[in-house]
Amino acid sequence: MDFNVKKLASDAGVFFTRAVQFTEEKLGQAEKTELDPHLDHLIARGDSTKNWTEKILRQTEVLLQPNPSARIEEFIYDKLDKKIPSRTTNAELLGQHMLDAAQEFGPETPYGRTLITVGEFQRKLGGAERELLQTSAAAFLNPLRNFLEGDWRTISKERRLLENRRLDLDICKARLKKAKQAEAKASAAPDFQETRPRNYVLSASASAVRAAHELRVAQTEFDRQAEVTRLLLEGIGSTHLNHLRCLQDFAEAQTVFYAQCHHHMQDLQRELHRCVNADGIPPPSAAGGSDPASSAFPSEPLTSEAACSSQLPVTGSRKAKVLYDYDAHDASELSLLADELISVYTVPGMDPDWLIGQRGNEKGKVPVTYLELLS
Repeated sequence: MDFNVKKLASDAGVFFTRAVQFTEEKLGQAEKTELDPHLDHLIARGDSTKNWTEKILRQTEVLLQPNPSARIEEFIYDKLDKKIPSRTTNAELLGQHMLDAAQEFGPETPYGRTLITVGEFQRKLGGAERELLQTSAAAFLNPLRNFLEGDWRTISKERRLLENRRLDLDICKARLKKAKQAEAKASAAPDFQETRPRNYVLSASASAVRAAHELRVAQTEFDRQAEVTRLLLEGIGSTHLNHLRCLQDFAEAQTVFYAQCHHHMQDLQRELHRCVNADGIPPPSAAGGSDPASSAFPSEPLTSEAACSSQLPVTGSRKAKVLYDYDAHDASELSLLADELISVYTVPGMDPDWLIGQRGNEKGKVPVTYLELLS
């Protein structure tokens, strides 16, 4: 118990001495040992990496989960080291509501059949979103969290220790400076005070020797801690490479997600066209509408020459590259394989969302959105 009290008193004394040194440095009343420029640069880069990683992580969480209550719930489960319960996505919930509504209104009615069709595709979109959330968490969010909660905490701990070693070093420098001043003052004492000045000189000299020894020890500990901190901070470069790969995985996950969404919506548009034709309801495009997929991407105004080349001739044909696989839904359509080249043309009065495609002796309708028209 006595040992603990002494240690507590010693630690309190060290803390107070460091606090005094820190305050005097801030007031310009004490000298401060500057760190190596390279170490200063590493520290600045480390702080920047930590700050931007926090911002990117926080905003990515908002992007993937806009509901703040759900984010708090996930945070609590993560801190308790428990598995996060599966949560229905908004698109899946919407799809289920549409399916339930179709049963209420009658699945054989035009409205009921359309509700079923759209509801099923909404559930598919929700499944794609769920897959994006899972992939993004494993490939992007978790590595960022691991850096902040693991590597950066270790770096911060060693940096605090380095700051303490620097304060101790500057305290020892100040003590040595005062001891040398006292030794010089004692050596210059008047000769008529022989006894007391001689003892004073010996005491001052011993204090200077002790202060010099403490300074050497403090310098050694400071240099060692500076090297440890430098090695840890240099590892930030590897962290950047790791985060770069994680960022690529996140972008790939988004690419897959949006490609799946595009594919599902294209299939939904075809199904809706079939439902409209079966029920005898005029399609939206017949009233002057345009292709929703192409209208979603604004383009720059074309020159007259470019505009002429971008329009399909009414009677002539041209080559087109198939962007995605397409399975014909009936005998009037032509199945397509991605990356193949076919000939396409249009006929008067034809739906602008479709063209006539020809591959050898095979001919049939093909959707425009699955093609890249070649000049």
